[in-house]
Amino acid sequence: MEKIIIDGNHTLTGTIKVSGAKNSAVALVPASLLADDKVTIDNIPNISDIEALNEILEYLGAKVERKEESMEIDPSTVENKAIPEGHAQKLRASYYFMGAMLGKYKKAEMYFPGGCSIGARPIDLHLKGFEELGAKIRNEGNKYIIEADELVGTNIYLDFASVGATINIMLAATKAKGTTIIENAAKEPEIVNVATFLNQIGAKITGAGTSEIKIKGVKKLHGCYTEVIPDRIEAGTYIIAGALVGDNLKIDNIIPDHIEALLLKLKEMKVNMKVGKDNIVISKTENLKKINVHTQVFPGFPTDLQQPLTTLLTQCNGVSILEENIYENRFQNVPFLNEMGANIKIDNKLLLISGPTKLIGKEVEATDLRAGACLVLAGLAATGQTKITNIKYILRGYEKIIEKLTNVGAHISLVDE
Repeated sequence: MEKIIIDGNHTLTGTIKVSGAKNSAVALVPASLLADDKVTIDNIPNISDIEALNEILEYLGAKVERKEESMEIDPSTVENKAIPEGHAQKLRASYYFMGAMLGKYKKAEMYFPGGCSIGARPIDLHLKGFEELGAKIRNEGNKYIIEADELVGTNIYLDFASVGATINIMLAATKAKGTTIIENAAKEPEIVNVATFLNQIGAKITGAGTSEIKIKGVKKLHGCYTEVIPDRIEAGTYIIAGALVGDNLKIDNIIPDHIEALLLKLKEMKVNMKVGKDNIVISKTENLKKINVHTQVFPGFPTDLQQPLTTLLTQCNGVSILEENIYENRFQNVPFLNEMGANIKIDNKLLLISGPTKLIGKEVEATDLRAGACLVLAGLAATGQTKITNIKYILRGYEKIIEKLTNVGAHISLVDE
């Protein structure tokens, strides 16, 4: 069994370069199927989620070539066929093939997607959007068959500003007849990244990054070169590491506006940091102030940084209150943090985090991607040795995490025991 082993309480100094955004890349790769010619996507992170999407592309007949941080995808040889359960269940983002294939071929057939078990994440909003565009949906066990004689633009209101549903409806509507308007659309930077790509291949999309997105359908889409934006969640994770054990640790290749909610909370805690145009230099700070945090859709505090931030809150003076408003099952990291010495109480969707507490290395389990990141951070700050099992989740979302942390002074390794 592969494990991550961390000998903690070592100072991190030097520079960590942030990779391309996982949550953009996993949408851009399926979106490439909409093009009629070759697409090149640069700044692609080398993570297992991308490998899983690559497998689906090749299963469908696309020609894929990886070159360092770029990915060339030729969709001209794709055959529209059902995506098997084994492929679909490797990651949540496999559902973007639904929107892309429905948009291009007017039919998509695949099994319910997989991913981290962080709570109920139904795809009802995706399916509702497809239906409003004119598709009919059938269920055969755990398989969805989505098809339409014609997709026709319409007004679609999202009951919740879902990133996945916003992107999937954009993909399906790109080649629909007429104009589609998505109201109460999600505003995350990753949506802007995907909309920019679609416009580069010939789509007509306006309003991405606002609550109303307009998609004027087109008949043909060509190839292009595009780039994945920096990963704001990876950036936030390493910034938190700097606040825990850093000494002028520089996190490079960031877009500060994308992590403003985190930076404002760190400022409130009195963390020692200096924010540059595309980087931040951060150091461990004594006597951190307690704070209250409420996760929200962008531009609010991101749910994906809630679990990593929890580790830092164990080092604040007093009781910090953290409220999770997006996913109901995102506290699976808490029992393991408490085993390591934290003092955290769960009250429905609230965490009451008393600090500061001394963290001590233990054997713990990554129950999902960001819980794994939380435990890596705890291991870096703890005295003694921390062993993390079930690390497949961590490798899903953090490119070269062992190498990046080792290069700045962490005593961390990947072993097979």
